[in-house]
Amino acid sequence: MSKRLASFHGPSTPTSSPISQVKKSVTPASPSRASDVSIHRKFRTLLHELRSIANTWDDIVLVDGLKTARTLVDSRTELDNALAMVPAGTQPRSVMVSPKLDVMDECITLLDSILVKLSKLLRRMSTVLDNMEALMFEAERLKGFQWCHEEPLWVSWPIEKFVLSLSELTTPYHRSLALHKELVDALRSHTVSFEDSRNAINQWVEQPFLRDDGWDAKWEDLCEAEVEKWDTR
Repeated sequence: MSKRLASFHGPSTPTSSPISQVKKSVTPASPSRASDVSIHRKFRTLLHELRSIANTWDDIVLVDGLKTARTLVDSRTELDNALAMVPAGTQPRSVMVSPKLDVMDECITLLDSILVKLSKLLRRMSTVLDNMEALMFEAERLKGFQWCHEEPLWVSWPIEKFVLSLSELTTPYHRSLALHKELVDALRSHTVSFEDSRNAINQWVEQPFLRDDGWDAKWEDLCEAEVEKWDTR
């Protein structure tokens, strides 16, 4: 056994040298190219955020707001019709009046909260536009004046044209918000006529200031044509 164990102390058999692997050199992306990608990605994200704000605006106005306004007008009309059936010289029962008044008051409260939501959306829109302008100045610092003012960001519009044109986007939404406030004030009064109420609801739905200058009317198709990977999420 000692001879067998002694064999473990002998010189080890040399092994063949491992095959050296050639490492492929990786060329890092140039800072200029990296900044291009970052600017494009950030600006596209801001455009998507503007679209999201505009879509949320329409959802609030045309779904929540419209439902609430119609409930208010319907409740008021139902109460007027019920009161018209009360015999002359008698007082309507509170069980007839109070529930309808409660519904109407709740609707008015909801409409006020909708105006608050729209105001917040408008502030968000302004913030996004400010961020776009800041990104343009950053791009000018990194890429130069000519790149921002002449080079297409994707297809044909340079970043400056996007920023300057989009700066007008808040104007129709400001006007639309002012109109919605007027309509809520008109519907707030329990003495408003059915005809005036119907006209108010029609204007609520039409959103006339957004018909030609809102996001869908003016910007969605343009972004589809000018922004690469516009609908890629």
